[in-house]
Amino acid sequence: MASSSDTSSAASTPENPESGSVPDTSAKTGRRGQVRLRRAAVMAVPAAAIAAALAIFTAEGALGVQFAISGMPFTVTATSLDGTGFEQYGDLDNMIKDSPNEGDTGGQVLVVTSAIKDATLVKLCQSVDLGGINLVIRAGATKGHPVTATDLTTDSTQLTGNAEFNDIEIGNDASTLNRAKPKGQPGVFSQQARTVHIDDLRQTNYATTAGIFKLPGLKLGFSDEAC
Repeated sequence: MASSSDTSSAASTPENPESGSVPDTSAKTGRRGQVRLRRAAVMAVPAAAIAAALAIFTAEGALGVQFAISGMPFTVTATSLDGTGFEQYGDLDNMIKDSPNEGDTGGQVLVVTSAIKDATLVKLCQSVDLGGINLVIRAGATKGHPVTATDLTTDSTQLTGNAEFNDIEIGNDASTLNRAKPKGQPGVFSQQARTVHIDDLRQTNYATTAGIFKLPGLKLGFSDEAC
């Protein structure tokens, strides 16, 4: 549902008062901005069955996905999701400059990126509110013909369900993840697992990407009802 590098401290030698030059404060302002970004935090709640929330500190305003998001959230649901190779970490998604959807966000959305190397979803539903009517996509409703995806990533602001993880690791540096294809930024809190199973999945997403996305029984149309 889109790196930074640390800057060494500048010398604090005062300017020559006879030179008439004005001290350059742009470097200090830039460093303060980087510190504020590093202090930004979100709570990652991968499923309702997880007892403790995971604090994810974002170190840099990098894209969770490699495109500018529209800024319109969409809902994704599935009766079940099974995945092999699971990763999760915090990130920032960006809209185009002066996007009509940016509101008071400044054109950025703080998200939790979930990545799955191989995913299977039963009774997938995706809907987006277009202002009084919903564009709805449904697939994988026929028994034995689920939706499948490889290198699936979703950028979410909310994710709920009943989850089970196998061989989970919590507290990794996001740049060292190795269960799925993407990696997060250095210094970012993350988690990963060998497998994941989620029943009654519901996500609020801003972006989704996949290497291959197969949707058997695809149905697309407009509806008064969302997923």
